[in-house]
Amino acid sequence: MADDRGFRVEKDFLGEVKVPESALFGAQTQRAVDNFPVSGVRIPMSLIRALGIIKRAAAETNAELRTLDAKIAEAIARAAGEVAEGTHDAQFPVDVFQTGSGTSSHMNANEVIANRASILLGGQAGKKDPVHPNDHVNLGQSSNDVFPTAIHIATVLDCDLLLIPAMETLERAFVERAAAFDHVVKLGRTHLMDAVPVRLSQELFGYASQLRSARGRVERAREGLLELPLGGTAVGTGVGAPPGFAVRTIARIGATTGVPFRDPVDRFEAMASRDALVAYAAALRGVAISLTKIANDLRWMASGPASGLAEIRIPDLQPGSSIMPGKVNPVVLEMTLMVAAQVVGADTTVAWAGARGEFEINVMMPVIALNVLGPTELLSRAMNLLTEKVVRGLEANEERARSFVERSSAMVTALAPKLGYDRASEIAREAQATGKTVRAIVSERGLIPPAELDALLDARKLTGE
Repeated sequence: MADDRGFRVEKDFLGEVKVPESALFGAQTQRAVDNFPVSGVRIPMSLIRALGIIKRAAAETNAELRTLDAKIAEAIARAAGEVAEGTHDAQFPVDVFQTGSGTSSHMNANEVIANRASILLGGQAGKKDPVHPNDHVNLGQSSNDVFPTAIHIATVLDCDLLLIPAMETLERAFVERAAAFDHVVKLGRTHLMDAVPVRLSQELFGYASQLRSARGRVERAREGLLELPLGGTAVGTGVGAPPGFAVRTIARIGATTGVPFRDPVDRFEAMASRDALVAYAAALRGVAISLTKIANDLRWMASGPASGLAEIRIPDLQPGSSIMPGKVNPVVLEMTLMVAAQVVGADTTVAWAGARGEFEINVMMPVIALNVLGPTELLSRAMNLLTEKVVRGLEANEERARSFVERSSAMVTALAPKLGYDRASEIAREAQATGKTVRAIVSERGLIPPAELDALLDARKLTGE
């Protein structure tokens, strides 16, 4: 019934609960909202969509097994499909910091789907009739197997649709820019000190290869997420699930998503531990580390322009100072570094949370979901921006790069086989002390004939093939 303030009163075994009249969720969701006003951060919507996918598949399986009335199953499947499509995102208000099994958010999904299905069948929200959130929507399931299954599904889909494409696009962008700069010779550096020449293309190809390797680690970690613990119900034994429920439902989920999800090798392991998600979070950390190295290199090479390296130019995007007119900062690269820092921290959270599995269940699943799905999306967006706003507009300052090569005492390395290490070291020290080039000092001393000296100090040849 409704009261004067726009609420309806529902009952559960703990007593009465006031629920907003317009809400599709019910008493258990409202209790969670009241109990956990912690962060204001909700469960990731991709996880809610995954719950919708599971509930639709489960309803269809229960109809097939004749454990659920066909009309009720059809209504549940339709309502769950709406959840999977994001139609009812506003109906999921529970804070991510909640019960460790994710039961609050799971029941949020059960209640929304049950109420929506009841409405589709001519009933009203809050009546648990004709569709009950536990007896019908949750038939053959438990929070303990559904919630980790949803995390796996959401993570794999976000990985496939967001992360991998973003990594591939950034990788291709570096390859394309590298091809344009194969003629540009610049000074290589080790320990931030002058080393022998390299081509700008070699550095950019290196970044592409670094991303490709990181992507391979992500893809290998993703494989572990294809195992779904669905069907284990409370502790892995499958109590309450009809025979054949898990296999058929997982097959339906695979058909819906186009992903070859499968039964776990051991359902007890799959329910009790979150090791596969720990491994995936570590792979995300690897991507963040790779991006940190790449973004820092680009910042250094673009630094200045008057007092820094200024070997490359990146697009100007916005004014960089409230007091220094004309100053422009590498803002997208700095954003990338901050995203990377966030992802590294998230990995630590997932590792710590993954360790908190006691006996048959991990009790920190919502925070694992937050720190796996959030970083997946963050990295994807950051890499797309890095591609569009930096890499594709990257230009080489060829004259600046060439002057560094010519002036560097490190060029003497090419002469060491001819002059010997000790004499080459003397020439390097003189070049550093006097500001003369290695070429000039060797020419003044007449140590190597001019033609041979030019050949030995051909910077392009020194970079290899």
